[in-house]
Amino acid sequence: MKYKNSTLCLLSFLFFGMSVQAQVYKTAADTVKLNKEFIEVSNDIATLSSKLTVAQNNMPAYRSKAEVADANAREAGRSSSSEQAEKATNKGGVKEARQAKRDARKAYRKAKNARSATDNVGDLDDKIASLKGQLAKKQERLAQLTAMRAAIYAQLAP
Repeated sequence: MKYKNSTLCLLSFLFFGMSVQAQVYKTAADTVKLNKEFIEVSNDIATLSSKLTVAQNNMPAYRSKAEVADANAREAGRSSSSEQAEKATNKGGVKEARQAKRDARKAYRKAKNARSATDNVGDLDDKIASLKGQLAKKQERLAQLTAMRAAIYAQLAP
């Protein structure tokens, strides 16, 4: 019973939500509302386009930062911390052990920075994909509004 009620509520919400979304302008009296929505959608498209351009222009910088951070992390992991750990193990001195610990921490921080930079590139990729999807939806709506405008003008012409 509980499942049926939740399904019924969901279906009714979708039905009424779709009817509101699919607002159609058919008469000459609707041209004011049509033009208002047309301007809003056009402004949204311009805003999304500028955001997309900025994000795409920032992508090479993010990628280069990630590559540099990755190279630094690899180098830190390979060279100094490994050498210091080997010295500490062979000689067994406290000084060498402390140095090895410091170098290991540095290598760890650089690895975290590399991971963070890589995550930032992924986040920017997701943002670009999202902006492209939103832009496509707005452009589709703009095409629908243009078709409605043409239909209204065709009615007024005869």
